[in-house]
Amino acid sequence: MSAPSTPPASPAYPDKIDAAVLKVAGVIVLGAIMSILDITVVNIALTKFQTVFAEPGGQPLLYSTVAWTVTAYTLALATVIPLTGWAADRFGTKRLYILAVILFTAGSALCATAGSIEVLIAFRVLQGLGGGMLMPLGMTIMTRAAGPERMGRLMAVLGIPMLLGPIFGPILGGWLIDNYSWHWIFLINVPIGVVAVAYAVWALPSDRPEPSESFDVIGMLLMSPGLALFLYGVSSIPGERTVGSAKVLAPGLVGLAMIVAFVLYSFRPRHPLLDLRLFTNRRLTVATITMFLFGAAFFGGLLLVPQYLQQVRAETPLHSAYLMVPQGIGAMLTMPVAGALADRFPVGRIVPFGLVAIVAGMFALTQVGPDTSYWGYIIPVLFVMGLGMGGTMMPIMTSALKTLTHHQVARGSTLLNITQQIASSIGVAVISVVFTNYLNSTAKAGDVLKAQFNPAIKEQLGPKGLVEAVAELADVYGKTFLIAAILCAATLIAAAFLPRRHEESRLLDEEAAEAGAAPVVLH
Repeated sequence: MSAPSTPPASPAYPDKIDAAVLKVAGVIVLGAIMSILDITVVNIALTKFQTVFAEPGGQPLLYSTVAWTVTAYTLALATVIPLTGWAADRFGTKRLYILAVILFTAGSALCATAGSIEVLIAFRVLQGLGGGMLMPLGMTIMTRAAGPERMGRLMAVLGIPMLLGPIFGPILGGWLIDNYSWHWIFLINVPIGVVAVAYAVWALPSDRPEPSESFDVIGMLLMSPGLALFLYGVSSIPGERTVGSAKVLAPGLVGLAMIVAFVLYSFRPRHPLLDLRLFTNRRLTVATITMFLFGAAFFGGLLLVPQYLQQVRAETPLHSAYLMVPQGIGAMLTMPVAGALADRFPVGRIVPFGLVAIVAGMFALTQVGPDTSYWGYIIPVLFVMGLGMGGTMMPIMTSALKTLTHHQVARGSTLLNITQQIASSIGVAVISVVFTNYLNSTAKAGDVLKAQFNPAIKEQLGPKGLVEAVAELADVYGKTFLIAAILCAATLIAAAFLPRRHEESRLLDEEAAEAGAAPVVLH
């Protein structure tokens, strides 16, 4: 009589971060560094673009015109992100990731050749098509490589460039522009991209594409253009200074209608472009709402800090970037800790502490003035906010992805990245409009900004008038920081619903079913 057979065990993952996973993480971090640094490096070059691509006669371009070098990249990101989940299933994450790096690198090289602002904007779109796929694909590859027990620590690794890019990007951009030329903020991506492609070919494991899924053409025609139109309208608000402008309302409402139509339609096909059925997962839903509120409030408020340093304190872009470094240091200290804790404890017991630090820091910034001490006040506040940053974003993403199956990870990471993109765009637009409205209600604050391009205005104000104008401008920043702080505090309400007890992970359900084993329970 034969002995009873024992079902094979589910796929095992080591508890510690081993060399194989670190090899994969290196590829993903390299791609993330390229994409995120590029966004922040270009931000520092906008003033340079105003003069480099000046109109005939030497008249500098309007800021709202050169800002489209950033907006075009953002819109391209928003357009391609919804396609990433389907394309990853169809062609495999390794092949698609390599293609994304190649597109981004080619776009970078072409940007450096631009002879006009229109050509530069067009090449930024090509960059965005590649850059938009890098983050969701990176999250998918990292999640599959790590397994449920190590996701928090691996997501913390991926989060480092996400949080440090906005800190060190402006430093790199200022240094390249001051010592070389604006072309190098794009050319620097070329050697990095070549290394990233070679590294990806060697390091990334081959995966199993699933070409049986049909492409959701109707969903693509509704979602991608709809999202791009909606964000175009939202991004136009600061330049138009009102929501009632036709440039804002026309694309914004059409885009919103297309997104609503997509939501209603997306439950019909078996394999929709964005799988909104994933929101039946309570943990994913709560994490997505929390991330949206956090992204809108925090990234909108964060935009104000370097502007305050340059406009009120008259710091150079490079020096203001140096002053932001303590925020990055704070994030570096807490992110690895938060990642390790997210593997052991429910994120509902981790994230609120990070949010409280951010809310406290944002409220502290409401008190900044024209002479507020750097070392005695501003730098410690930014450091505390950095501590909060490191303990917030990646644990939220970890919470969302832990309860998805292996096959759902690509779709889930796509949803999270779209949420973050929309949230940051809306947050920046809202805070910019609040700031502009406060600015327009003052008597002299706007003259400080005009004087940067017209020395005659500075002479007209005189020393006393300039001091009064700078004080008014500092007050405008303080009031706007207060709105950002209130929005950050609202995130605590959503965070209260994050899981506060252990839940089952479904990441290995499919592999366990194939192996004849029960799903793994996280502790």
